[in-house]
Amino acid sequence: QVQLVESGGGLGQAGGSLRLSCVVSVDSFSRYVMGWFRQGPGKEREFVAAISWSGTNTDYADSVKGRSTISRDNAENTVYLQMNSLKPEDTALYYCAARYNLLGVLSRSESEYRYWGQGTQVTVSS
Repeated sequence: QVQLVESGGGLGQAGGSLRLSCVVSVDSFSRYVMGWFRQGPGKEREFVAAISWSGTNTDYADSVKGRSTISRDNAENTVYLQMNSLKPEDTALYYCAARYNLLGVLSRSESEYRYWGQGTQVTVSS
């Protein structure tokens, strides 16, 4: 059973920073492509960022590109999302997701990720 537990959400101010973490309970964590998604109030869930096995390859949504960094520590089974220059529109429930893929191919599609966490709330005040 693969379990993902997010943390690090909370109340941030516009222009500030937050660091989200996701600990994954699974063997062979290094064979999972990891992604972050978010769902804002009244919106559909959307892709935020993804990272390959080794962390060499990353992908970002245009809305966060240049302001956010996804990274991972395979020794700790943890993936991070560093969010800087926060904006009120970043307010959302942030989900961590895992995709087992032997080729390590990144994906922006929710349907490609089999395992999901419960989410951590990020609220940004102006």
